[in-house]
Amino acid sequence: MTLPPPSAVGRRSFLTGLAGAGALGLLGCSAAGGASGPAPAGPLPTAVPPGTELTISIRTTLKQLEASGELAKLPFEVPEWPNLTAGPDVIQAFRAGSVDLASNAGIPPIQAAAMRFDARIVAVAHRETPTYQFATAPGSDIRSRSDFRGRRIAFSQGQAQGVIVLRTLRELGLGKEDVRLVALNSPQFLTALQSGQVDVAVLAEPSTTKYLEQYGKDGARTIEVAAVDLLTVLWAPTSVLRDDAKAAAIRAFIPFWARGQVWAWEHPEQWVEHYYVEDQNLSAADGRRIVTSHPRPHFPPSWDRAVAWEQETADLLAQGGFTPPTKAADLFDRRFEGIAADSVPATYRSAP
Repeated sequence: MTLPPPSAVGRRSFLTGLAGAGALGLLGCSAAGGASGPAPAGPLPTAVPPGTELTISIRTTLKQLEASGELAKLPFEVPEWPNLTAGPDVIQAFRAGSVDLASNAGIPPIQAAAMRFDARIVAVAHRETPTYQFATAPGSDIRSRSDFRGRRIAFSQGQAQGVIVLRTLRELGLGKEDVRLVALNSPQFLTALQSGQVDVAVLAEPSTTKYLEQYGKDGARTIEVAAVDLLTVLWAPTSVLRDDAKAAAIRAFIPFWARGQVWAWEHPEQWVEHYYVEDQNLSAADGRRIVTSHPRPHFPPSWDRAVAWEQETADLLAQGGFTPPTKAADLFDRRFEGIAADSVPATYRSAP
């Protein structure tokens, strides 16, 4: 993969990198980000008509439901499970009508709002400990976060990794002008590190383990991330939520999504074998290390903290000039609030 030369990141390049110049035209419709239409109103539909289909982009849930034997119990059809994880790719798929439901961190819904694409969050999970690590390029002399000043840092546009970078810079007392933010999507991070086009990038498992296995001998290393990216969300285009059949199917899916994570937590050996070994081609030992590093799943009954966290993140992006101001409360469809929490045992409704 050939990557563009490193460049400074500003609001225009941030948005253009996400969805092409069309994003700027959409953004121009309003001075502030937010959902572009009214939220779906009325009671949440519960009956899933025969023949209802949802295209769902959450590979881990697919593998959890396969391993637990729950996949065949879904009360609707899933014609495809596209393997899209990067927020910009999910937004593009939403806009194309090729994905109905996806799982991401909290930043992609904010970026969608900045682009004037109308989507809503329908389920929330919290993680209370860091789940990412900084990785350095082979041969880099970076040893700690205090060495970041003046370095080229991969900046994932519209993804959780981008917020991790911004929160880390704030913790270090640095502004974006004190580093060189290089606009890339997370699938490009490994290539950028390998080629030395960036000095540091935020990685998640299993990519971190795969990278160190290949380049650790050449001096690549990891540096702990202190910033916590609190939210994992399910979200969907508002046009999908206005379809009663699809909205009912999403309502029915949320307990499967939550219980799938609980199953993986309670059956770590089976999960390691089915996902990390068979699907991700890692060793069982690496899979166990990754699973052990993950916090217990947590599905809060109330979304108040999630909304506040999303607002803090939106404000951080707006203050940096990356997105217009966004009202985070408008990004949530609170008709779905509590569904995930009600579907799991009490121990998974509170913080670990």
